[in-house]
Amino acid sequence: MSNPVLVEIVGLTSSECSPFPCDENRTCGLSQCYPSGSLIKAYEALKTVMKETYGNRVEVKLTLIDDQVPDYIRSILETEYPPIPMVLVNGKLTRIGRITVDRIVKEIEACL
Repeated sequence: MSNPVLVEIVGLTSSECSPFPCDENRTCGLSQCYPSGSLIKAYEALKTVMKETYGNRVEVKLTLIDDQVPDYIRSILETEYPPIPMVLVNGKLTRIGRITVDRIVKEIEACL
């Protein structure tokens, strides 16, 4: 069995999950966290959906950078200036910039 695809969500404890409003018109594909707009609640909802969809083939990790920024994240921030939340798939920065199921699934499928 190959290693699972790692989806890493990077943000701040107080971050929102998206620059778009968390309302009835949301397009993120998550309902468990609605209407909080909370990064942490959206991460938990995403983790549940990924487990249901992919089982052990996908691991979802949350990295909060409030107090400490790992070197690899610092390097990305200094060179790429990505929006928060950042979505990394297998360590590679994606240009998603929010927690949204369909776009994260596309990145995962490219790795499987």
